[in-house]
Amino acid sequence: MATPLPICYLNGEWLPLAEAKISPLDRSFLFGDGVYEVVPVFAGRPFRFDEHFDRLGRSCAALRLRDPHDRDVWRAILRGLLDRNGGGDLYVYLQISRGADVERAHAPLPQIPPTVFGFAAPLAQASAEQLARGIRCVTAPDIRWARCDIKSVALLGNVLQRQLSCDVGADETILLRDGQMMEATASTVHVVLADTIVTPPNSNAILPGTTRSVVEEVADRLEIARATRSVSEAELRSAQEVWISSSTRTVSAVTTLDGRPVGSGKPGPVWQRMYQGIATLQRELATQPW
Repeated sequence: MATPLPICYLNGEWLPLAEAKISPLDRSFLFGDGVYEVVPVFAGRPFRFDEHFDRLGRSCAALRLRDPHDRDVWRAILRGLLDRNGGGDLYVYLQISRGADVERAHAPLPQIPPTVFGFAAPLAQASAEQLARGIRCVTAPDIRWARCDIKSVALLGNVLQRQLSCDVGADETILLRDGQMMEATASTVHVVLADTIVTPPNSNAILPGTTRSVVEEVADRLEIARATRSVSEAELRSAQEVWISSSTRTVSAVTTLDGRPVGSGKPGPVWQRMYQGIATLQRELATQPW
């Protein structure tokens, strides 16, 4: 992730990020009581705007947290962040906290003004060398809580498990639970088995990825077989190809898993088609309204 750009949004104000302040009694600070979204922006146009804000609404509802804005206001906030930070290829981070209470109390959930925060940052593009090399992943038992379908700011489990990959010079950690592949710490995992893209079904244990739906759409366009079903650890380790997908990465080929090559040890042919197909879709949408 790149360094955030200088102008942020906080509770209706535009100000330098270095000057943004929240109360130490804000419940996102004390309890992780908040939700967030990350929206990729290509050539100044948010990608999958409605899907991201549908998910934000679901996350708010799951926390019994009122979504403070309608779509028009969210659009205006995104436009403001893009315009004030130069536009181009960016990602926008948006966070809603339940707000700052007058005390630290677990319950009842207070009816207070929410804290709304947003910033933009450059969207890193993989180099040709990185694409040709692919990425390295490790696996680890999934130690997170039972509602991973909520895009909550309480990400300590994800952070600790991502550190496991950093410790060995890898890029991501793929999580396993009861012998089944779940997801990675900040991305959806797809495997290619018998030339079919297989992705675990959404559940409370998996965040419904917006880029996952892009992979499904492009697979149908390109007439690549796909399936949604559980993937065992054994299938993960023997797959022809393994990919991770996310808003900021689109789709990346995993070429090493726990120090061993995936397939040939190079990005596979199905991934090549998918990567190009997503790039084509992005170009098609670049001039369309959002």
